[in-house]
This record gives sequence, structure tokens and C-alpha cells, in this order.
Amino acid sequence: MASTPALAAILATGEPERLYSGLSALVSTAADDRPAAALASFGALDLILDPDLPRRVQEHEATPSLSWAGRDTFARSLKELVEAALSMDGLTVHACAASVETMGLEPAAVTERGLDGVKSTPRFLKDAGDATLIFV
Repeated sequence: MASTPALAAILATGEPERLYSGLSALVSTAADDRPAAALASFGALDLILDPDLPRRVQEHEATPSLSWAGRDTFARSLKELVEAALSMDGLTVHACAASVETMGLEPAAVTERGLDGVKSTPRFLKDAGDATLIFV
């Protein structure tokens, strides 16, 4: 990202509903032509990389606060939100270096999925500069 982001988020949650909220804030910021950046770690990285995410979030254990009828809509919306976040020009999403290492992931697999690469938390925070920082 060439300019300092307006909003930076460390996405660590393994809860789909929280990830949805964090991604919504990032995507909305980028859609307003304000740069945004995310560092996906552990639970959030696992969700973002899951090719079967829509099926996964329809399980009661994954989304206990949702009604049965709402799970289909949520699954589609979350999938679309992840895809939007990974494709927007004004939003970068990096995988946390420690997460990639400890989860046994290959950096190439992370970028193949659409993330912008791998970055350490200290580097992410330095690059975020004076951005509003949220932790999800």
C-alpha cells in the first residue's frame, strides 16, 4: 500500500460473525476511497483461507447466534465480503508471519488465495503509522 491507511485491523478471531464485522469496517473504509489494511492471523486467517467457508459457517457450533434461516444468507454474505476484501485496490490483507509459520502454511498458498503476502506484526504496525487501529 503506497499511502498510510485510514483504518488498520488485526484480524485474529476465529468467530465468523466477528470476522464479518471487521471485514465490513475495512471494506466500507476502502469503498469510501480511504486506504485500509488488515493483518490476518490464526483464527481469522484460517477462516479466510477456508475454501469451504460457506458450508463451515452454516454449522450451529460455528455461528450459534444466527437463526437457522439466517445461516444461508450469512454464508453467502461472508464469502462475498472475503472476496471483496481480497480484491479491492484500496485494501491490503496480509497474513501474519507467525501464524503462517506456526500453522504450517506455505507463503505461496497464502498469496494464491488472494492475500497480499506475509508480514510480521511489528512491520504491519509500523506500516499502519497513524491509522485508526482495531483488533478483531
